Amino acid sequence: MSQTQSQSIGQSAQNAVQARLEYSPPAGLLDESRLADGTVNPAWRYLLDSVDNLGPEALRKREQKARRILRDDGATYNIYGKPGSSSASWELDPLPYVIDSADWSNIEAGLIERSELFNLILRDLYGPRKLIRHGALPPEALFGHSGFLRACQGIKMPGEQELILHAADMVRRDDGSMCVLSDRTQAPSGAGYVLENRTVMSRVFPSLYRDSHVHRIASFYQRLRLKLSSLSPSGDIPRIALLTAGAQNESYFEHAYLANYMGFPMVQSGDLVVRNGFLWMKSLDGLRRVDVLLRRVDDELCDPVELRADSQLGVPGLLEVVRTGRVVLANPLGSGVLENAILLKYLPDISMQLLGREPRLASVKTYWAGDDRDLAYIIANIDKLIIKHAWRGSGQSSVYGGDLDPAQLQALQARIQGQRYQYVAQEKVGKSYTPTFNGNGLEPRPTLLRTFSVATDLSYTVLPGGLTRIGTSTDGQFISMQEGSPSKDTWITASEPERAPIQGPTPETLRFSSEPVLDSLPSRVVENLYWMGRYAERAEASMRLLRTVFVMLNGEDPISPEAQRILLHTVSEITHTLPGFTNATPEQLADPEEELMQIVRDGNRVGSVRSTINSMLSAADESKELLSTDTIRVINDLRDALDDLDADLAGGLAFAPEEALDPLVTALAGLSGLTQESMIRSVGWRFIEMGKRIERALQTVATVKGLLTEVSGEMEQVTLLTALLTSMEVLITYRRRGREKRDIELGLELVLLDSTNPRSVIFQLERLHEHLVELPKADKGSGELNEESRTLLEASTLVKLTRLPQLLEARDGQRQLLARQMTQLAELLREFSRLINDKHFDHRIGQHQLVSSFGGAGSVLAGSASAAPISGATGSIAPVPEGGS
Repeated sequence: MSQTQSQSIGQSAQNAVQARLEYSPPAGLLDESRLADGTVNPAWRYLLDSVDNLGPEALRKREQKARRILRDDGATYNIYGKPGSSSASWELDPLPYVIDSADWSNIEAGLIERSELFNLILRDLYGPRKLIRHGALPPEALFGHSGFLRACQGIKMPGEQELILHAADMVRRDDGSMCVLSDRTQAPSGAGYVLENRTVMSRVFPSLYRDSHVHRIASFYQRLRLKLSSLSPSGDIPRIALLTAGAQNESYFEHAYLANYMGFPMVQSGDLVVRNGFLWMKSLDGLRRVDVLLRRVDDELCDPVELRADSQLGVPGLLEVVRTGRVVLANPLGSGVLENAILLKYLPDISMQLLGREPRLASVKTYWAGDDRDLAYIIANIDKLIIKHAWRGSGQSSVYGGDLDPAQLQALQARIQGQRYQYVAQEKVGKSYTPTFNGNGLEPRPTLLRTFSVATDLSYTVLPGGLTRIGTSTDGQFISMQEGSPSKDTWITASEPERAPIQGPTPETLRFSSEPVLDSLPSRVVENLYWMGRYAERAEASMRLLRTVFVMLNGEDPISPEAQRILLHTVSEITHTLPGFTNATPEQLADPEEELMQIVRDGNRVGSVRSTINSMLSAADESKELLSTDTIRVINDLRDALDDLDADLAGGLAFAPEEALDPLVTALAGLSGLTQESMIRSVGWRFIEMGKRIERALQTVATVKGLLTEVSGEMEQVTLLTALLTSMEVLITYRRRGREKRDIELGLELVLLDSTNPRSVIFQLERLHEHLVELPKADKGSGELNEESRTLLEASTLVKLTRLPQLLEARDGQRQLLARQMTQLAELLREFSRLINDKHFDHRIGQHQLVSSFGGAGSVLAGSASAAPISGATGSIAPVPEGGS
């Protein structure tokens, strides 16, 4: 054998070794994939052997596939202070966290017991308060805690369980048992991310997932839905809604994901109103009664009347409706008191009093500065303890004393002694480690598990799995989603296959979705679809004109200064980036590069391409629960293209800037195609189409007015007409029809009067009429036209009665009749938009009947008083409307 062959075989062997994914954690590390003697935990063996056989390259490809799925699903976690950054993407490690069934059964029993215990504590603290009277809990621990809401005293919920959802954060201790670090009881987050993680992992590793005999999780969400339905005070088909804080909330993605999965409308505070002692949702068909609210807003923010007065996320008067039992909230208002870290110190005694035994799941050792002996211990050992505020919503972060210098420790000690009832200290609990893929190999990372339980008729059901979070590095023990900690899917594995639960609707759940789709759409969501359509069309029209201008400015045949002036003026008018070129000097008009680049990429300038697309993306975020996966994928393509815009435009006019706009135009065209070919012809589709048609008509009218009002020389006229036809995509049609007519008359016919041209004004007006008659409150069969029908008819008549030769008549260098008619047509379109907004979004027009969940009528209120107006802008060029995007 030659030396070269020997080296080749040696290299191949080395590559084969490098292609494996063997996992060897350091000795002495508490790693869950290893037993005490260092051998592989049998629960982990199949997973580790499988990924070892895959090798790093194959696992890297699976990880990339998982990231693509998460991106296409729009999975994000908003990191405060970094909106829109790449760090907001949801991160999922391709290796799951594995727990076998035997181990899980003990954890599950402890969690059920803990949920039952916390339910009893909640009922006692807002009821007889025996725990305080019998000395199990000091009164200062309750009454000095910000989470205790006196206004919620005595409020009762149907059934034995007051606490509907409970989440616990746990870590594995050296002895193999689980230790609870904290509980979440106000609005526990993470269950939606669990579902998304499981969906992704089952697609990325279908065989591994199937052969691992992983417990299914779908039944947990079915239990949740059934429980919420059983809470309805109306006794009939309930209307359940999910209350979110809005698109800027850190876990907004999971709010929309859960609402979609369970079939609930997602509402914000502005979508709800209290009238006649009930809670109502502002829908397109008037006000609809809400029976149950699954809230994702903290306690004190839910009602600005009785709770926190400066809250913009709550519904005025909500607590009074809850108090009367006419609406049920899950979890109930006031349940945040259970997140009181002081409870952990007294939990063993509380459990003995309420259950007759200590909890099966231990809690982290906790010291309360309000206790004299605990205070002395905290001060003496502050450098070995984690100090935290007893109230999680205090805005103060936990701090480890060992990380502070002497001056900082002294300041912390003074703060604790000055507000001793507000501080607790906890032992630093080391976290166990699990194998994690770092892109090249496997390494141990600290691990924290959050899992969930939901109330049933008699007790609680625990989610078989949970949201596992891991550290960002091997060294650090600090785990926080706000710091970008990745997640893992959690696999509870059985020794034999588990029977898959019914995935589709069951007879019990079918009735929940029996109400018409229209009833379950808040007006705000549909308004955002409408503005999404408008902003998408506005951005596309702007970019089509800008591309045409870029090509003409860089073309082989130079255009005259007069034609360039009119083109640039029209760009400013169309984008509404005024004053822009409308008052530019001749020198600025001759060198327009700086202004044109700002019109494209300046996100702080209203009307710019970037600003308009950002407005469209904001509107899409606010209506996310109604968008398909393909639509979200195209929206993510838009975000990516927008992120690349600055780099693509770095060369300015000299480097074909029109090509930088191509990906954006293509993505918007794809979005338009999806709405046409893949969207159900529901009321949401009609409003997104109406927004699109109104905006396209307005943009066409403005372009015609800008390019053709002034009478120019023959060469200028050719340039301007070409720009019009190119931006409207009818230049080829114009050339084909040129044998019969030529010049501006044929161009105007194509963009104004040709009903076969999908970009003509008359085409838009005809489509608007078709949508209008299908809207709710369309007054079908009525002989008298409503105001919006009158306005649309007037606009259509104005266009149809047009005589093109008269429009083209010029006087004093201006086509005055053309300018007047385009101005009048634009005013009618804006008026039509305003009427649609007032009637369907702001509910200002007509009478609105209060309709109960079973279709009965309550009192009739005037439209102007039935709902707080949503301040949406209705002009043809508008900034992002509050509540409208």
